[in-house]
Amino acid sequence: MAFSSPMPNREFLWDVFSRVDKDRSGYISTDELQIALSNGTWSPFNPETIRLMIGMFDKQNRGAVNFEDFGALWKYVTDWQNCFRSFDRDNSGNIDKNELRTALTTFGYRLSEGVVDVLMRKFDRHSGGTILFDDFIQCCIILYTLTASFRQYDTDQDGVITIHYEQFLSMVFSLKI
Repeated sequence: MAFSSPMPNREFLWDVFSRVDKDRSGYISTDELQIALSNGTWSPFNPETIRLMIGMFDKQNRGAVNFEDFGALWKYVTDWQNCFRSFDRDNSGNIDKNELRTALTTFGYRLSEGVVDVLMRKFDRHSGGTILFDDFIQCCIILYTLTASFRQYDTDQDGVITIHYEQFLSMVFSLKI
């Protein structure tokens, strides 16, 4: 993602971390993070997206992030927010199918119209023909993770792999998605 923002200063991050860490445990849980984040619709952030992000930044494998992990997670969410806004051409607060296709093409994916349709159905949680910020993050994380896993087997980079059923199962079940 080429929409990188500068890391906020430590005092600012500590202030945010302290407000989000409601139980004063020194860790931010998935529940605490879900309450703290907004997808722009006054509805809770998608719990599945929260789980994926915590999993990405939870270096101690506790199901929560400490202050150091939180800084990286905060920057990650901010970068995604900038990215999302750049593709939300009509400033509607969501991504429609054309905006999603543009975003994915910009990221280097060459997907058929049918696959873009599948992604829209999968990540349009409210069946409104659009994808909200949190669901956009989830879509991009899952697509990236699946692509990276596929590429391990696509040694000649031709977009085709031949694997046995158990290799497929191992590949899919070992993913953190």
